[in-house]
Amino acid sequence: MLFAPIGRFITFCARHAWAVVALFLVLSGAGVYAGMTRLGVTTDTSKMLSPRLEWKQRSDEMGRLFPQKENLLVAVIQAKMPEEGQETARELAAKISADHKHFSFAHRPDANPYLLRNGLMFLEPQPLSQVLNDTITAQPFLAALAQDPSARGLFGALSLMAEGVKQDQANLSGFQAPLSGFANTLEQAVAGHAEAMSWQQLLGGKLSDLAGNYQFVITKPILDYGSFQPGGAAADAMRQAISTLEFVKNGHAKVYLTGQVQLDDEEFATVAEGMVAGLLGSLALVTLWLTLAVRTWRVVLPIVVTLVVGLLLTTGFAAVAVGTLNLISVAFAILFVGIAVDFAIQFSVRFRAQTPTQAGEEGVFEALRLTGEETGHQILVAALATSAGFLAFTPTAFLGVAQLGLIAGIGMLVAFICTTTLLPSLLKICHPPLNCPSMGYAFMKPVDIKIRHMRKLLLAFFAVVALVGLALVPSLQFDGDPLHTKNPNSEGMRALKLLINNPQTSPYSAELLVHSLDDAEKETTRLSNLPDVNDVMWLGSFVPTQQQQKLALIQDAASILLPTLIVPQPKAAPTADDLRKSAHDTSAALAGVLDKLPAQDPLRRIQAALAKLAEAPDATVQSANTALVRFLPTELDQLRAMLQATPVSIKDVPSEIADDYLLPDGRALVEVHPKGVMSNSGALRKFVASLQKVEPQMAGTAVDIVESARSIVKAFEQAAGAAIVMIAVILMLALRRVKDMALVLAPLLLSALMTVILVVLLPETLNFANIIALPLLLGVGVSFNIYFVMNWRDGVKYPLASPTARAVLFSALTTGTAFGSLALSHHPGTASMGRLLLLSLGCTLLATLVFVPALLPKRPIDEA
Repeated sequence: MLFAPIGRFITFCARHAWAVVALFLVLSGAGVYAGMTRLGVTTDTSKMLSPRLEWKQRSDEMGRLFPQKENLLVAVIQAKMPEEGQETARELAAKISADHKHFSFAHRPDANPYLLRNGLMFLEPQPLSQVLNDTITAQPFLAALAQDPSARGLFGALSLMAEGVKQDQANLSGFQAPLSGFANTLEQAVAGHAEAMSWQQLLGGKLSDLAGNYQFVITKPILDYGSFQPGGAAADAMRQAISTLEFVKNGHAKVYLTGQVQLDDEEFATVAEGMVAGLLGSLALVTLWLTLAVRTWRVVLPIVVTLVVGLLLTTGFAAVAVGTLNLISVAFAILFVGIAVDFAIQFSVRFRAQTPTQAGEEGVFEALRLTGEETGHQILVAALATSAGFLAFTPTAFLGVAQLGLIAGIGMLVAFICTTTLLPSLLKICHPPLNCPSMGYAFMKPVDIKIRHMRKLLLAFFAVVALVGLALVPSLQFDGDPLHTKNPNSEGMRALKLLINNPQTSPYSAELLVHSLDDAEKETTRLSNLPDVNDVMWLGSFVPTQQQQKLALIQDAASILLPTLIVPQPKAAPTADDLRKSAHDTSAALAGVLDKLPAQDPLRRIQAALAKLAEAPDATVQSANTALVRFLPTELDQLRAMLQATPVSIKDVPSEIADDYLLPDGRALVEVHPKGVMSNSGALRKFVASLQKVEPQMAGTAVDIVESARSIVKAFEQAAGAAIVMIAVILMLALRRVKDMALVLAPLLLSALMTVILVVLLPETLNFANIIALPLLLGVGVSFNIYFVMNWRDGVKYPLASPTARAVLFSALTTGTAFGSLALSHHPGTASMGRLLLLSLGCTLLATLVFVPALLPKRPIDEA
């Protein structure tokens, strides 16, 4: 057996304590150097799964073929008026385009001249006819504005209305909304609070709703991968540019940053937020638990140093073997401390309970030898079983946990080596007092006896609990949406929420790459008929349909409108006196028809405001002019352009649009947008399933989320099965009896099923971040159970009163403290990880301290 060799090896290390410490000091320095020079962290969740997966290969291929859609930083502009949003977007795009240090490009997808010129053509014939008829009705009004695009021209047009009312030839029912807008702007201007008026909303009618509520500036930032936030410099540059924009400064527009780059940078910032404070608080509590466990700093210090050295060595291994950690594998430190501290506590508690026959230094060597013979093989079996449990995840396609499994698996072996070499050396140097039989809990003997007497009842209870957990396993749902693990209050996520309900701007979509544009058209027709699909976009979607019918309508309207809208030499800008005179004349004209106007007619308000404006100072008059017509020239130019629309074909779609849907080799992209809100994982799965029935080769964000969830669940099923088999083999080799192996595995499975019950009842959604509770459950559970079963084999009569139970309890407290710091994180994914780890730890502790003592078969020495 290994009892004696381990004891002698530990004594050897203790006798050469300073040499061992020096060796580990050198190794720790190497670990620190490797960690500082070779270890990085990525928040890119797309790298958590193996590129060997078929759906992942399609996703990666899409990113390679359409790089302009990857790693974007997007500004979302929300303004009081469409024109203010457009002007803000235009200025921001211009500033960003000039910043070649931080950005590769910047463009406004909703401001492409092709789309603006053909705006009327994208309307259906019936609403198009209505828009054109309304515009023709306003022809006299528009003609006056085209001749004189100033407040003077506007006042003159209002005078024409007054003349029409006077002659009973004016039907103003269709102009109530625009006239109310004029009245509001005039009244504010006269009161000294001039604000620009939206001509797009007044004259555009239904057409003004096509652009939606937001403007976008899409940029490709130059990323600094040497920084923890690669897009940080670009985002800061964009914020600086935003702060200089007119409508941002006056509060009329708000700009939010979102996009993959922003979300990834925020993810790291959120994970790091409060990390130092949480770590310090966690270390303080861990130190407290260690002090209560071993009762002297002479043991606490060696344990802490051993943990730190082991963590540094494991970090060095991670730097060499992995290089770049992800949001899951970065948790290896928590797992290492949580389990390695158990090894150190077990060794130290039992060390202090030894009663050596010799005094002084030789007594310490004897106590270390006895402790090694008593616990060394137990810790070795626990380390091997725990390492096997972690390493079982290494071959899976879930790279996040595969990395974690590799690092933590090797880390368990590192922890065993440190516990049996460095820790004894430090204990010898610190020379703590020995002969402390109170290391056990004598008061727990009655509880041990009670559990033995109620053994059958307790086993029946836990059997029912296990059956309930087994029945609830199918109820477990895995949420693979990475957005659900991000901080919902971050800027990027708040911006995304503004867009998520609109199918055109929602982050959830599916994509299909086909051989040609003809195939794209056929797929579009086929996919559009699915009940879960809102719309399907391909390059042909940017070519208006029914062009002959629509162009006939537009040309008829243009023949009436364009002769009066195209004015070679509009009137010069008016002076303040010109404006006052025009305001006076229009006020007088309107005053003459007030008796013919309804009581609530906005012309009454306009007349009163004009009368005041006619007496106002120059500054007020000029500000009123600016407010009324600032955006008028742009609106008139847009109307002229749309009225001159001509037939277009797919060849006329500009390259900045076509490149997103057509590859140089002729392959074409089809983009599918779902119907309804897809933030619910069930709705997303239904959408993707309906698409995959028609076309299994689908890719895109929606498919990535659903398929990643399936891949992760499958990886855990495979790894869990492999882990159980590997642990069983190790236990069989170590314990050499099937019954003893079963005594270790049974509580392990019970704790897993109890965790299932809590996850379903609370509920606590499983995601790619908190799923690491499973390997930790295996690691901690195996360690705790092995100690109790091997003590039972060694003849320990009262397991709960033994030093082992004390060590297990304080080990759980120290581990739980580390997990508690995670649960308080501002990052939802990390917080859910901490909560689930605490739940699984609680279930493991209950199974070890109650179920295991009840499960252990009676021996002759257990008879009362």
